[in-house]
Amino acid sequence: MRIITVSREFGSGGRELGKRLAEYMGIDYYDSRIIEAIADRCGVSEDYADYMLTHSFPSSAPILTRQSLHVTPEAHLPPVELMRAEAGVIKGIAAAGRDCVIVGRNANVLLKDYSPYDIFVCADTASKLKRCRERAQPDENFSDRVLLSKMKMIDRNRKRDCEMISDFRWGDRTSYRLIVNTSGCTVKLLIPGLAALIRDWFENRGTENA
Repeated sequence: MRIITVSREFGSGGRELGKRLAEYMGIDYYDSRIIEAIADRCGVSEDYADYMLTHSFPSSAPILTRQSLHVTPEAHLPPVELMRAEAGVIKGIAAAGRDCVIVGRNANVLLKDYSPYDIFVCADTASKLKRCRERAQPDENFSDRVLLSKMKMIDRNRKRDCEMISDFRWGDRTSYRLIVNTSGCTVKLLIPGLAALIRDWFENRGTENA
């Protein structure tokens, strides 16, 4: 079984890389489907589960819905319960025994016993801003300053969540098998070479110490 995990800085193109890699290798891809499973398991909406796992919002705080603040039953579900559900879903994916790419969700930490191929995707600030603007919705007209603040907040939360449940240092090169810097790159052009490298590693990992 081949499990590939993709951790990434926000705006680096890690999600695109993971999706294209799975399609190129003909294996399963997991990203938003994990949120769907977590929401179903916890009995909450997908938007709520995604927001709480991204921001770790305090369970007593109200949520913003349609420009009005109000408390919903979902707001009383502790974030730790969502994190437990997330771990259960990801471990269930691995237990199914199918080759797959999993983007984010600390899969590299949760599945370390499966010896996955762990990738970390990063990029310089200019490239991340450019990518975010190219993929922004029509109503998302943020200034560079605001966008940078949001990017840093999301990455800070990813780092905190990773280091809260493990000894892995999020974004540190010693925590991953491969670091991919997408600055100035077209992601789809990286995929063939990346797939060849990963296939070679899985084919030869059992003979490294022979």
